[in-house]
Parts: sequence; structure tokens; C-alpha cells
Amino acid sequence: MMLAKKSINFIAILVLTLFSVSSYGSDDKQEPGNPVNTAQEIKEYIKHHLKDSHDFHLFTHNESGTPISFPLPVIVWTKDGLKTFMSSAFHHDDSGSVIVEKGDTRLVKLHSKIYELDNGATTVAFDDAHHPTNAHKVIDFSITKSVFGMLLTGVLMLLAFTALARGYKKGHSVPKGFSRVLEPLVIYVRDDIAKPNIGEKKYRKFMGFLLTVFFFIWILNLLGLTPIGFNVTGQIAVTACLAIFTAVIYLFSGSKDFWKHTLWMPGVPVILRPILAVIELIGFVLIKPFSLLVRLFANMTAGHFVVMSLIALMITMKESFGAVGSTGMSLVLALFISVIEILVAFLQAFIFTMLSSLFIGMAVEEHDDHH
Repeated sequence: MMLAKKSINFIAILVLTLFSVSSYGSDDKQEPGNPVNTAQEIKEYIKHHLKDSHDFHLFTHNESGTPISFPLPVIVWTKDGLKTFMSSAFHHDDSGSVIVEKGDTRLVKLHSKIYELDNGATTVAFDDAHHPTNAHKVIDFSITKSVFGMLLTGVLMLLAFTALARGYKKGHSVPKGFSRVLEPLVIYVRDDIAKPNIGEKKYRKFMGFLLTVFFFIWILNLLGLTPIGFNVTGQIAVTACLAIFTAVIYLFSGSKDFWKHTLWMPGVPVILRPILAVIELIGFVLIKPFSLLVRLFANMTAGHFVVMSLIALMITMKESFGAVGSTGMSLVLALFISVIEILVAFLQAFIFTMLSSLFIGMAVEEHDDHH
């Protein structure tokens, strides 16, 4: 356990060194920040906060206009090959005004996407729909805020479960330290999720995936409640990947009986079997994974949106209830919803893992034919 603590301290120091808080901007004098006061401005701010980004933007000082943030590495593949630099090179610009030059390559950031200017272009030209006409998107491998959150979660899981495994290896009958929290959860996933849905004979094969996806989603959801503002499980690309992993596992693990009942269902008229086969395939290949990704994405995004909207009540309700009344109402409601969000963080991890085990169990189950 001491080794795990030392490792966590080392990682914390490394992260602070690489991604130190910085105030960066252009060399010109910065203009004062624009306060977010109106309902429309608040809505746009919340939408921007829920999106992924190439840096951690904490806040902007209203008087000086100085942004306080964590820059992150930008890694893109352009027509001239791989280009890397820190996101601070864009000076928080998201309108395509700041151009980053890497050799003969000119890059801009527009609507949280990185574009490469065409040959000879020195500024971004837009059409009537405000789409760039002389720039194209690059292949982006950047360490964005969501990627950093997933990497951090992976490291935390590795350290925690390494300590748990080391305790078992030493023959400790009772886990020590944080392992006391992990062991009941591992047993819960095994006894209340995996065994009932997959069966006593085959559940062990899928325990690694089920434990990984449960703790991965749970920790990411908890990180999303921190002031840093992670919203990893609110990114549909992340939830889609998790759903695809589940789909690939149960489709490739399907037993002969599963495919027989799916493609040529016994016990029904022959004329209906092709129709039922199409319906079953659509269900297993598209509908079930889609339900997994949408449920997690929608619930976590909605939770963050509600919490931020309640916090914004101190601004929108200020005229009606005064500064003290609106602030007190906002804090009480936001605190209440935040406590519920802690429960939802666990609940969504449980639901995703439960449904994944259920779909896997349906695929590996041995059916009894009834003619």
C-alpha cells in the first residue's frame, strides 16, 4: 500500500509539472472578460462547458480578462505529417483568428475543432453558414480534457487494483486501506450482476470486462462532479465505444444455440423465420448497443446540465429574489442535485454493467429446443 501511495504522489507531481496552471494569451493587452449574465449567454456557456476541449479552462478574470487554465498537448496529423504543440499556442481562441505555424503548416481552432489552412491561405474564409472554405479538418490525436480524464481513471484503477491483488497474493484475508472499499464492490459485481445474468459456469470469462467497465464508468462519473469539469461519459463517442465493446463481446461469444435461435428460430412457422431473423439481428447488432450508449450519454449530460442550470439561478433570479435570496436558493438546489448525482454516478455504472452482462448472458446461454 505504501508503494501505491508513493506512486500516486509521483503521478500528482508529474501532472502538476506537465499541466501546471497557467495564464496564457496573446502578447497584446487583453480586454476585460465578458461576464455571463443573460439567459442566452448562460445557455451557451453551459453547452460549451459540456463539450470536450483541448485545455482545462477554469475561469477568466472579469477585470483583467486573463484566462486561468491547464494547457494540454495537441497532436494532429496534417498533409505534412505529424505536428505536436501545446494548446496554449492558440491563446484560447476558438474563432479561427489565431494561426499556429508549424513549418509550412498553418493551423487554427474553430468551434473546438482544429483545421489546417490550404496552401497560400493566411486567414480563414467563411461561407454564409460560417463554414471555413479554405481550410480542412485534420486527424486529431490530441490529449483533450476527456482523453486526459480517461488516462487518469486508468492510472487510478491500475494502482488501486494492483494494491488489492498484492494483498491477496500475500495471503491477507482482510484487505487493507482503500482495498476494503474495492473488495465489496468486486464481490457485488460478481454475485449480483455476473452470476445471475451469465450463469455459474461461464461468468468468470467475462468478469474482467464487467469489472473494468463498471469501475471505469463509476470513477469517470465521480470525476465529472469535481470542479475541474470532466464530462467524459457525456461524450457520445466514449459511450459509443463502450457499447461497441459490449456488442463485439456478446456477438463473438454467442453459442451455436444463440445463433440458431437468432437466424432460424425453432418453434415458429417457416415463413416467419426470415422476418424474425432480421428483427433479431437488428436488435442485437444495432438496437441493444444503441440503447447502452444513449442511456449513459443522455443521463450524464442531463445531470451536468441541471446542476449548472441550478447554479446559474443566482444570476437569472437575482432581480426577483435579490443577491442573497437567489444565491441561497441556487446553492441549496445545486447541493441537493449534486448529492443525487453521486447516486446517479453509481447507478449508471451499475445499469451499463448489468445490461452488458444481460446481453452477454443471452448470447452464451444454452437453449432447450421445444418442438
